[in-house]
Amino acid sequence: MNKTIRIVLYVLSILTVAGVIAAFIVSGGNDTVKTGVNSTVKPDGDKTEEAGESSAGETGGNGTAVTGDDISGSEKADFGTDTENAGNDVGAENGDNTQNGGNTENGEKAADSIGLENSGDTTLIFTGDVLFGNAFKTGYDAKGITGVVSEELLRELNDADILMINNEFPFSDRGEAMADKQFVFRCSPSYGKALTEMGVDVVSLANNHTLDYGKDALRDTFTTLDEAGILYGGAGDTVERAQEIQVIEANGKKFGFLAVSRVIPTADWKVENSAPGLFSCYDETRLLELIGEGKKQCDFLTVFPHWGTEYSENPDKNQLRIAEKCMEAGADLIVGSHTHCLQGVEYFDGKPVFYSLGNFIFGQSIERSAAVEVTVKEDGTVAYRLIPVCAKGGVTQKMEEAAAGSMYSYLQKISVNAAVDSAGNVSEVK
Repeated sequence: MNKTIRIVLYVLSILTVAGVIAAFIVSGGNDTVKTGVNSTVKPDGDKTEEAGESSAGETGGNGTAVTGDDISGSEKADFGTDTENAGNDVGAENGDNTQNGGNTENGEKAADSIGLENSGDTTLIFTGDVLFGNAFKTGYDAKGITGVVSEELLRELNDADILMINNEFPFSDRGEAMADKQFVFRCSPSYGKALTEMGVDVVSLANNHTLDYGKDALRDTFTTLDEAGILYGGAGDTVERAQEIQVIEANGKKFGFLAVSRVIPTADWKVENSAPGLFSCYDETRLLELIGEGKKQCDFLTVFPHWGTEYSENPDKNQLRIAEKCMEAGADLIVGSHTHCLQGVEYFDGKPVFYSLGNFIFGQSIERSAAVEVTVKEDGTVAYRLIPVCAKGGVTQKMEEAAAGSMYSYLQKISVNAAVDSAGNVSEVK
């Protein structure tokens, strides 16, 4: 071989070896393990090894977030003392403001944890009174959530971006029933999963039954809801927590929910007098201040009061006064509870007050009731539609068309300046 050619080949071989050595040094001698916090997911769902911080506590075995079951449903129970235990004692004492399941410490629900981050229209559903009592337990134990709420209605509840109910009982197996109180309610924390199955995002605890079994039972309720990742308003271990506006971000907007009660059996239920306790509005000064503050942080603010006279279709003077003041203070919507029957609708400058939605899950039979669906459109306009419901054999379900039409006509008759069309759409009569 020519000497010149041999020299050229020798130099090339040296350069090749040097290149291989350099590549090995740069790669750190490892061509399979990825470094850093993020991991690589293989097509079959298995993770590769991680050289950095592990995130296994936040994910399941396939690398996806663990969010629990995705079902929906809800039911109400009978009036009367309910001492039946169906699960273990939670025994929780914290009742603090830290929310689990993707909720931030100040009560805001993280949008990306519930899939609400995209822009567009947002659907909210509000229901009336919910009680998990004897009728609920019978149906749920027999058939699960569909033994309490029909599959058709469950789908509609779960399709909403945000669902709010009035939780008219404590989740607890502890405590003593309040003396000299005609009706006292409670349900074992083991049934808390039913709220998740319904698709509930936020509840009001500001009512006249959440302290039926005392303060430990209310603390257990906080714990049950925290563990389920469900926000709660209107009650807390401190004045500040009880008065806190619950905020959920959805589709680029912030939705606030402020729960309050004007029906409290004794003064020591008020959180200002004894904690844990409830936020009340016998003096509505603080309520109106909070509405003003809430409008500064929320695009749409709902006030959820427990008020009125039971079984009266007409709002009382306190409801009328408080409603007008809340709207003047900046509320966008008011949805009431407590009366166990439907009350009418009244508009204030284009913003509606649904004085009471009646019962939603409450015993074996409900003749007529309604949930209200609120659609907040991307441009900020709002539409309202009634979802007519009844309960038969302890199962809450949508009304048949003829019964629904009769209910719409009835509701329009008892309303002030609201029209209800044949599809349940509610609008202002100017």
